Amino acid sequence: MSSNHDYDLVVIGAGPGGYVAAIRASQLGMKAAVIEKDKPGGVCLNIGCIPSKALIHQAELFRSIKELETLGVKADTDGFDYQKVFKKSRKAADMLSKGVNFLLKKNNVELTAGTGVLKGPHEVLVDGEKTVTGNNIIIATGSRPREIPGFPFDEKTVLSSNGALMLEELPKSIIILGGGFIGVELAHIMNSFGVEVHIVELLDRLLPIEDEESAELLTRAFKKRGIKISTSTKASSLQTSKNGVMVTVEQNGEKKKLEAEKLLVVVGRQANIENIGLEEVGIKTERGFILTGDYYRTDVSSVYAIGDVVQTPQLAHVASKEGEIVVEHLGGKNPVARVDVHGVPSAVYCEPQVASIGYKEYEVKKEGIPYKKAVFPYRGAGKSVAVERSEGFVKVLYDPETSEILGAHIAGLDATELIHEILLAKTSELLPANIAEMIHAHPTLSEAVMEAMRAAEGWAIHV
Repeated sequence: MSSNHDYDLVVIGAGPGGYVAAIRASQLGMKAAVIEKDKPGGVCLNIGCIPSKALIHQAELFRSIKELETLGVKADTDGFDYQKVFKKSRKAADMLSKGVNFLLKKNNVELTAGTGVLKGPHEVLVDGEKTVTGNNIIIATGSRPREIPGFPFDEKTVLSSNGALMLEELPKSIIILGGGFIGVELAHIMNSFGVEVHIVELLDRLLPIEDEESAELLTRAFKKRGIKISTSTKASSLQTSKNGVMVTVEQNGEKKKLEAEKLLVVVGRQANIENIGLEEVGIKTERGFILTGDYYRTDVSSVYAIGDVVQTPQLAHVASKEGEIVVEHLGGKNPVARVDVHGVPSAVYCEPQVASIGYKEYEVKKEGIPYKKAVFPYRGAGKSVAVERSEGFVKVLYDPETSEILGAHIAGLDATELIHEILLAKTSELLPANIAEMIHAHPTLSEAVMEAMRAAEGWAIHV
């Protein structure tokens, strides 16, 4: 590498894209530095994926109290203190943030605290004082909750996902604007702890970009738990009330008012591309994202952009992979040019869980792609009945001529783990017959995957 600059690689942002890119660069012999204005690990680790999963774990433990009552166990929950749940989530986030710090040090990646701004093709100014130079630069500045007009965040009454995850005391009731994966996960948490939840979704169903049948299963489960759901509904205005907030919504041409103690707005995320020097160095943007070509290179040949700032799925694992692609390209490893979106697993951690890879059924229909599908219900797998989680299914979409796996969808217990068997098969160019003929341990939920593939071959046993 050239010695004209301080580093071979400078990364702006230490989230799951940035810190992974820097560590991989060090592994390939590059001198790397990361600039981060907050804690290492980014939104995902500090106020996103990790603390939310810690809360979900505690929520599911709390929900299991009702199951213990069927065994004659009486539990007194009068002493329940949500602040202790919150502290557990912060402990998990802090532990992993320190872990990222350790990994950076272990791999000789220099971490600089501060806000980085591009000043040239090879220059980054930190906090307006210190200039850091690199042969190449990666922008990995992530995203923030998207605000919508008329519903500004104050993080007291009107919450973003950040504010919801930092609550130390739960409200009695909450309206959630947005039925995507963040909205349903937070609804799952709050409902589990006894909060009255009402989800308002502009489109015609929960999880609008996921499989329709998976969304239907989740909707039924949520309604059974007492979660109110209004789809095809637009929130038009917000007022404060003596009890908290009053939201006016429109559904089928009719207006009505919903009232709750707090409002949570989770309608997507906005890329952090402002005030980082893009215009100064001539990097183009479109619709709020940085434009990139192969290997995530911008118009400036020495500058790359990854993660939530580019128009790819805003997922931590996508950002990490994009960082690896950039660095391996710089290191001469000849990686793929871009992430294949059909090879990206999607995971929603509510109850039931929802997971998918590849094409959704509505996509193959829209694009006119010939397909067949096979579905196997969870209740056909003995493990699901034994653990009293028999609601769910495994669905596989495949080419009717070649049997190539086009997509797969799982809704039910541990769906977010099970999906990876099918992803491995798809990326390895295996066919349903290959999984169908594999011996799966009994009893396991993975048998449902095997049986779905047998159904595709026309010989499912347990249905």
